[in-house]
Amino acid sequence: MAEEEIKQETKEEISPEDLMKMWEEALKEASQAQREGDETTGLSEAKGEVIETKPSQASQPMTFKELSPARGAEPPQELDFILDLPLEVSVEIGRTKMQIKDLLKLTQGSIIELDRIAGEPVDIYVNGKLMAKGEVVVVNERFGVRVTEIISAQDRVKRLGS
Repeated sequence: MAEEEIKQETKEEISPEDLMKMWEEALKEASQAQREGDETTGLSEAKGEVIETKPSQASQPMTFKELSPARGAEPPQELDFILDLPLEVSVEIGRTKMQIKDLLKLTQGSIIELDRIAGEPVDIYVNGKLMAKGEVVVVNERFGVRVTEIISAQDRVKRLGS
């Protein structure tokens, strides 16, 4: 029976827990009736419900064809289309923590002390993930970074936990 029908019969609220218990009892009674020899219909005498079940079929093992590489199949297409995807590359020369009062005192010409020593490698991030280390260079009056170390995949995974 649907939950609404049960509520109308009893004229009182039935909690979801009670409804689940009633449902489980009906299923137990139906399976017991089926075990007693009635393979097509289980009758719940207490509720007057009829639950139809199908006779069990003998299970047969499934057989599958063996997978084999297709003859004349072309090798996977080149992934050239990803070469034009834009990535954000940023270089971090150092970090520091400041209190708001110290930040508000900054003026033009103020110096902020970073956590790196001069000449120490800078971090190169690709899409926010540390990928390499390098050294700062000047090329045609512009800053650049010479890559000195590529972070291994194992080191990148280790850094995810910290």
